[in-house]
Amino acid sequence: MQLSRPIRLVSTEAGQSRRASWLELFFDLIFVAAVAQVSVPLSTDYTVHGLGRYALMFFLIWWAWLGHTMYSSRFDSDDVLHRVLTFIQMFAAAAMAANAKAAFDSRDSAGFGAAYAVLRTVQSVQYLRARRLRETRRLTRLYAAGTGGAAVAWAVAATMPIPARFYVWTVALLVDLSTPWIAARYTRKFPPHPEHLPERFGLFTIILLGESVAAVMRGMESQETWPVSAAISAISGLGLAFGYWWWYFDGVKAAAERRIQAGRDLKAFHVWTYIHFPLYLSIAVVGVGVEHVISLPAGSHLHREEFLILVFSGLLVTVLLQIVGLTSETSHNIRWRRSHSYQLLLLLSALPFAWFSTAAPGWIVLVYLFGTCGVGIILTSSNHLRRLPVELSNRLWRFAKQGPLY
Repeated sequence: MQLSRPIRLVSTEAGQSRRASWLELFFDLIFVAAVAQVSVPLSTDYTVHGLGRYALMFFLIWWAWLGHTMYSSRFDSDDVLHRVLTFIQMFAAAAMAANAKAAFDSRDSAGFGAAYAVLRTVQSVQYLRARRLRETRRLTRLYAAGTGGAAVAWAVAATMPIPARFYVWTVALLVDLSTPWIAARYTRKFPPHPEHLPERFGLFTIILLGESVAAVMRGMESQETWPVSAAISAISGLGLAFGYWWWYFDGVKAAAERRIQAGRDLKAFHVWTYIHFPLYLSIAVVGVGVEHVISLPAGSHLHREEFLILVFSGLLVTVLLQIVGLTSETSHNIRWRRSHSYQLLLLLSALPFAWFSTAAPGWIVLVYLFGTCGVGIILTSSNHLRRLPVELSNRLWRFAKQGPLY
């Protein structure tokens, strides 16, 4: 392998395959591990305050992952220097997770921001390497300047006291967020690879769902007497993770190819891309809530705030999955849209549960979310699954008309 070689633009023409590399799989694993580490304080502070803190740190980790993923989906640069730069980003992500347990006004938060600054600096260097490509020079310069400017602001903020640090964080975050939108006009001309990018998102989803399964295992491990409520919660929690996997990959086909050929495709692509953040966040929050429910002693109940967070996070996952499905090529199907409307109405029926949070056991929430997830899979998956309720009702009706068997 060469120390450094010219960077090439990845071809997005039909028939030009581009699959995730082993290095990219390793990279995704590190970032999801960082997400799991950041969620540790949320498991002990499952409140609105803890959720807000977790959401910001989760976003910065996901945004950094997205920056690397977008770059690697456009440019082919597998040389020694690229691998070294990728390793530095992986180490910076680990440093972010290691400094994510304390409050925002602590010294650790400064370390979190400094590690993020290092990561974004490396991504700016990657775009500077790609500036030699004449056709994408404006694109690479925009990203290099945007990510580099944000990195400087994050680094400066790490040296400042509270509350000045928060003000500089806000400026840095605005620069970070505005960069892709300023460069959006180049997305149609130089789109990410239609096969590679959805595959990376799908891999991140699977690993994130794996963390939800690990949360179920931790909850099971915390039980000694194994009451019936804990067993039902564990089964429902694991089924919920499995259902999310089924719904994401088969129901709404979120990991299918995403080709940008018209303005409508570009809008759908942006919605599909950025809707993944609240989707991933909600899945992670549900996973922490599932662990919390499984760990409850027999006869115990969730606090009202915990109940609300779990219910609304579960409902948000299903709503966001519907939005992801609307960005697919099958969104023009009227029946498909109606099925999503039926599913949305069914999910909204769970809202009254919030008023009975002090009386309803936590396992009932998981059973209900698992049930609505199953209905969502039936309504959005294959035609055979959509016909299943009708076939069952017809068989039951024929059986009833036969009368008694004796």
